[in-house]
Amino acid sequence: MTLLRATAFNLMFFIATPLIAASVLLMRALGWDHTMQVGRFWSRLVLAALRHVCGIHVVITGTEHLPPGGPALLACQHQSAFDTVVWFGLLPKPSYVVKQELTRIPLYGALMRPAGMIPVDRTAGAAALRGLVHDTVAAKAAGRQIVIFPEGTRVAPGHRVALQPGIAAIATRLGLPVIPVATDSGLRWGRRAYRKNPGPIHIAVGRPIPPGTRRTELLAAIETFWRQQEAAGFRPVDNSVEDCAVLLPESLNGAPQPT
Repeated sequence: MTLLRATAFNLMFFIATPLIAASVLLMRALGWDHTMQVGRFWSRLVLAALRHVCGIHVVITGTEHLPPGGPALLACQHQSAFDTVVWFGLLPKPSYVVKQELTRIPLYGALMRPAGMIPVDRTAGAAALRGLVHDTVAAKAAGRQIVIFPEGTRVAPGHRVALQPGIAAIATRLGLPVIPVATDSGLRWGRRAYRKNPGPIHIAVGRPIPPGTRRTELLAAIETFWRQQEAAGFRPVDNSVEDCAVLLPESLNGAPQPT
């Protein structure tokens, strides 16, 4: 049954995504820019399919730490493609920091920059970091919420990689607090996994780390929050995350409502 459900979901995902991308490109060609609204629709469609087809529901804690609007910087754990979908439904104007390779995907890739995403060439070294800082400054000026994955790639649950220092450079330049976000999405939607395992995906949003925190301390604070949540089974830890569960996509109670 799990395999059958995964097949149905994958068919929906890989058919609907290019069709939706094509519709956005057509709207833009006609002078109608509804990229963000359509992105939000796509996110909720995927979340609804996960819930009703695959038996996967999303439980969020700490939504009071999410910004109701204006610029913000989120340091998110990255285990699954799910992590690149969900924030369209939770933030008013998200800007993901993404690998440049995604811009080469037909249809979908052409929408990356128009939608406010920030592609990064991971082979470009210091030049990539300078470009990243420049683009995040522009995103802040546009009032966007920047979503960055400090691990730099998807990492399986229970595995560890050193966090990339780019998050510290961005935080210093922008002067924004860093909101740490932990997840266990890889348990349900693994990297390159065909199967989607039923059950909850947890997202825990922590208290913002103050601006001006030194790089070593910032990276340690992000890592500590992630590991606390993992060890506690995503129950609230030391009041870092309040106990307010939210089920998606039926409800965003307690989460900021996109406009």
